[in-house]
Amino acid sequence: MTSQDQPAVSAPADTSLANRYGPQKRRLSRPAKRVIGAAALAGGIGFMAWVSTSSAVSGVTFKDIGYSTTDATQTEVDFQVTREPGTAVKCAVKALDSKFAVVGWKVVDIPAGEADGTADGGRTISQRAVLKTESLSVSGVVDSCWIPDGSK
Repeated sequence: MTSQDQPAVSAPADTSLANRYGPQKRRLSRPAKRVIGAAALAGGIGFMAWVSTSSAVSGVTFKDIGYSTTDATQTEVDFQVTREPGTAVKCAVKALDSKFAVVGWKVVDIPAGEADGTADGGRTISQRAVLKTESLSVSGVVDSCWIPDGSK
């Protein structure tokens, strides 16, 4: 003789889930959420202020204008540098080949210039750097510019 299967007695769902996964997590209170939100907002505003002022502090910016390749041994790079009048600047200029390898490199000294009658008071100066290259270059760019130690 066979007997029918008896239904198993099961524990309530919330108890078995709590046993398996642990108790429910406590949620943050409304004031705690506000404090965290305000701290995140203040941190974001502080970060944006730091980013916007840190680039202005350096005082030197540059812009590539163009380049021309004379032959396989020489490239000319035209660029502009903006700095405070009376400040000497150095710029690293490089020439690249078709595989982006550096085939020419030069550090250009830009002497301190006085403010003149230009629209920006002599802050922006145009430069042309002539680089000797190891092979034919397909690009010429300014790598970086800086104010040397001991300058204004």
